[in-house]
Amino acid sequence: MQGIWKIFILGCITILVVSCSSTKSLEKGQKLYMGATINLRNMTDSSIVKNIDLQEELDALLRPTPNGSLLGMPIKLWIYNWGGPTSKKGFFRNIFHKIGSPPVVTTYGALQKNREILQNRLENKGYFWDTVTVDTTVKRLRLTATYNAYLDSQYTIRKTTYEFDSITPIGKTLRRITRNWPERKVGKPYSLDDILGDRTRMDAWLKRRGFYYFDPNYIITLADTTVGHHQVDEVVKLKNSTPKDAKKQFRINDIVVFFFYNVGTDTTLKYLYRSPKDSGYLIVDSAKIVKPVVFARLLGFKKGELYNINTHSMAMNRLSSLGMYKFVKLRFEETDTVGKPGYWLNAYYYLTPATKKSIRFETSGYTKSNSSNGGEMSINWSNRNLFRGAEVFNVKLYGALERQVISNAPNINTRRIGIQTSLTMPRIIAPVFFKTNPDFLAQTKVQMSYEFYTRSSQYTLNSFNTSYGYIWRQSETKDHQLNVLSFTYVRPTHVTDAFQLALDTNVVLRRSIEKQFIIGSNYTYTYSTLNAANSKRRKNNYLLTANLDLSGNLLGIITGANVNKGNEKNLFGTPFSQYIRGEVNFAHYLKVGRDATLASRVITGLGYSWGNSTTMPFAKSFFVGGPNDLRAFSIRSLGPGSYYAGNPRTAAYFLGDQPGDMKLELNTEIRKPLFSIVQGALFVDAGNTWLIRNDPTRPGGTFSNQFLKQVAIGGGAGLRFDANVLVLRVDVGVPFRGPDPGYEGFQWHFKKMDWSWIQSNWIWNIAIGMPF
Repeated sequence: MQGIWKIFILGCITILVVSCSSTKSLEKGQKLYMGATINLRNMTDSSIVKNIDLQEELDALLRPTPNGSLLGMPIKLWIYNWGGPTSKKGFFRNIFHKIGSPPVVTTYGALQKNREILQNRLENKGYFWDTVTVDTTVKRLRLTATYNAYLDSQYTIRKTTYEFDSITPIGKTLRRITRNWPERKVGKPYSLDDILGDRTRMDAWLKRRGFYYFDPNYIITLADTTVGHHQVDEVVKLKNSTPKDAKKQFRINDIVVFFFYNVGTDTTLKYLYRSPKDSGYLIVDSAKIVKPVVFARLLGFKKGELYNINTHSMAMNRLSSLGMYKFVKLRFEETDTVGKPGYWLNAYYYLTPATKKSIRFETSGYTKSNSSNGGEMSINWSNRNLFRGAEVFNVKLYGALERQVISNAPNINTRRIGIQTSLTMPRIIAPVFFKTNPDFLAQTKVQMSYEFYTRSSQYTLNSFNTSYGYIWRQSETKDHQLNVLSFTYVRPTHVTDAFQLALDTNVVLRRSIEKQFIIGSNYTYTYSTLNAANSKRRKNNYLLTANLDLSGNLLGIITGANVNKGNEKNLFGTPFSQYIRGEVNFAHYLKVGRDATLASRVITGLGYSWGNSTTMPFAKSFFVGGPNDLRAFSIRSLGPGSYYAGNPRTAAYFLGDQPGDMKLELNTEIRKPLFSIVQGALFVDAGNTWLIRNDPTRPGGTFSNQFLKQVAIGGGAGLRFDANVLVLRVDVGVPFRGPDPGYEGFQWHFKKMDWSWIQSNWIWNIAIGMPF
């Protein structure tokens, strides 16, 4: 502990010395802007008014933003100041100024502008008789601003009148839309945001009913604040200057599709042909590369129907999601139609296909925490229109080599060779009909793969996987994936005598390469507000993933399989797995301040084997430890329960994979940008796995009422390098509580935490992407 105290004292001295230089780079007459405080006060007696939502809304309007800090220390400002004045030249000056951030200064003019913005926002919220003042405090070249907002009573809505005629199509439509709106607004606070929101909703309704040229700015709201008692009367109507075209209700006439469009495409319709059943689709595709029925499913619009902005967006989303088009454009043009009453639009789709067939070569190298190093090469071939129905077919051939170097033991070489194929069809192909949201493209996906895996002087594995399922989106936040059939077959061969001896004495090791025959179905539901259009503006975001995996249950019931009674059933000479497995992953992302995020996650999982199986398949078991869950523990090495498999740093032979039947995991971390593309994080992780049935080879692993005493806890810090296309993450974790040799159960480690112990037990994690 003395080493830690020395580091702490040295850090305090460094902070005191460096903090004196916060104003070092200021020019003459400048003051370092430290930020501002907004006080909401009652206009009558100047008492403080508590309104958290209003306070946060006003705080977000203040400019400029003061220099960022970490734990109260403006580190980026210090780094900038170390570079010296801007007039100074040199390599290190450029580096420091690039990494750091210059001192934030402000002017009294800017503060006065802030005051005006705050007052305007309060008026927009119904505080018509408010007053905002600004005062400044300067101390040692540091300026702090204080805004006092004196509030009178907030105005509320007494009455809202919608003045639309009952003769024209647009007037009748607006009257129908707003029929029940006045009652819902009475008594609510006046708000400009609500007025703008109502205009946007009316515009969306009109655009779903044929009013193609309408714009929300053609609607005006008049507010009368003279009615007394802090109330407002509103009158909503169309502006007198509204253009005639905006009042026209349009229908769809011809729908023209330029399949192979580029800048030089002939748009004279010389090569068009009609799709079947005279649906109104005019296809410009002389080579007939795509079946016309594809467009009938994707374009949405039908001849003669009213223009609808939802159908417009749906068609664009569907065509963009196909993966076979590089660019998609939709244009509407008013047209004269002889003998047809009303107003009509021709729709023109301009589709620029991506390359139909493509081939991609990939190579990668990696290193693992188990002293393994290796690389992989792959060839990927794609066909984006295999059967002229916009099907996407992918084939991947890959090979990998890996070498594990273990001291005082022979090196282990691993080779993997395999093929993966997938066929994605832009529709649901099922014996029964089930409804999906037409705004999004539903898909049927078939996957098949085979891998030959060999481990020198140990064993060989042959594995085959196939699945048939559906992917569809219910809304922008809800996704579904159902694999009606999922099939996995694993067969070990060429097991050496020496390795067989190890298998005979280690149940976990034997399970890791046992024969497997998994046949069943699985379903995954995902709810994510991170996919919503307003996710970046939301203070709270959520991610929920729930999975249900079933294998061999119907087959086990039909065959009467019961391994405990000696009635084990085989398929192709291999016992099929029978189990029920469920897992729920819930994450919450809370914005803290202007740029920090508090991310938290809870994972629970349970797998139960029965009938033809006594244990879960190794690949379907639960594991903890590693860069994406408990970062203070080695990959998949923790648990189950209080079982201790040994220290991977000192054990002569360490089997890191420790499967469990149950899992509980909790994670939380605070994330904050530091400089440039670098973000910092502080985290705490907790969790473990447990067994449902007793395993004599792993004592203490069974779930009991003492499970809370078996929850491992660790924490640490990390850096994230966000380059937009990918995030490189480096985390270092230290166990706070966990298994300890010589003790039963888990022990707290704080008393041992000198620098030597930390170095011996910390875990470094390097990974791609955020942990959650």
